[in-house]
Amino acid sequence: MNKYNFPKIILKSGKDRSALRLHPWIFSGAVKKTIGNALDGENVAVYDNNEKFLGLGHYQKNGSISVRIFTFDEVTPDKEFWTKKIMNAVKMRDILGYTNNPETNVFRVIHGEGDGFPGFICDYYDGILVFQAHSLGMWKLEETFKEIFLENFSEKITAIYDKSDKTLPKSDGIVPENKFLFGSESEKTVSEYGMKFLVNVIEGQKTGYFIDQRENRNLLRQYSKGKTVLNMFCYTGGFSVAALKGGAKSVTSVDASQTAINLTVKNGELNGFKDNHEAIATDGFDFLDQMEKDKYDLIILDPPAFAKHANVTNQAVKGYQRINRAAMEKIAPGSLLFTFSCSQAIDKQTFRMAVMEASLQAKRKVKILRQLTQPDDHPVSMYHPEGEYLKGLVLYVE
Repeated sequence: MNKYNFPKIILKSGKDRSALRLHPWIFSGAVKKTIGNALDGENVAVYDNNEKFLGLGHYQKNGSISVRIFTFDEVTPDKEFWTKKIMNAVKMRDILGYTNNPETNVFRVIHGEGDGFPGFICDYYDGILVFQAHSLGMWKLEETFKEIFLENFSEKITAIYDKSDKTLPKSDGIVPENKFLFGSESEKTVSEYGMKFLVNVIEGQKTGYFIDQRENRNLLRQYSKGKTVLNMFCYTGGFSVAALKGGAKSVTSVDASQTAINLTVKNGELNGFKDNHEAIATDGFDFLDQMEKDKYDLIILDPPAFAKHANVTNQAVKGYQRINRAAMEKIAPGSLLFTFSCSQAIDKQTFRMAVMEASLQAKRKVKILRQLTQPDDHPVSMYHPEGEYLKGLVLYVE
């Protein structure tokens, strides 16, 4: 019996297994029928083929995922419900030591499925909150989320910015625009393990900065002393600053975007580095193909996602093979290679096999020193392994 006034999503027989195991995605092929007028972004109640309640979620008409479940409990999804969820997410960051840490004042507050907010992330930049919705249902809740944050954490918030225009799926009559929901501060110099970075939440990629590489940047500092470092696909130079902080002999930063290179230079200077830092705006693949052999003894490969969808994984694997092969062919003997994939559609084993194939093609023997992932403020739900999107390896290249 439906205790809710929401439209009902009835699943096909046997298609309830993932929901019973608390996986939050209901794929379109699992839906037997819809009872009621289900509109994009609205709440729906999900039931199995015998009409046993499974969860509440947000509906999406187009795309492979029809429902993103935000609770498996029979509750009322009102402001009190969402307040509790937000407070739980903040409490975990407080326990982890992020909420009052002047050395690191940029972190992720809400991480999608990992925090029970499928299709929504929220990042904190020393006072500026950035909302980014990947589902219409979460986007429609942003005013509620704003109220909850301001009611509970107003002393820590100078601005709230919605940056969802490029992440929301297309829906009839919806034309999202990036905008401030509170305040107007768009730029901050944030601190990450004492390193300074200039962040502009309006102009920067993603929510303004790649927070998810924080721990890996800090790790790089431990390996950088005396090294000649190449940071490929550097964006705003996070790994470059970390290497310089770690005592690198010199760092070369490469990115196709001149805007990113300009900010990389600023971030280097912001941390007191200029003479031993070179920043070049050029195509990354071309640079790797043409660079001098044996010049670098530490290389970072952190490219943008080569596969945003599962149907292009083969092409993505070739891309990872190509850049890793080029780096391994040119890197000096006895060197270190930090290599990453942020493609959710590429799992850990697929990425590792791509890197192994690159080493065979380059005829270089490699050892895995570390296996890397996203930091603890980007938690992975035990029931949603797809949330582990960031994969990394620290390799010793003989």
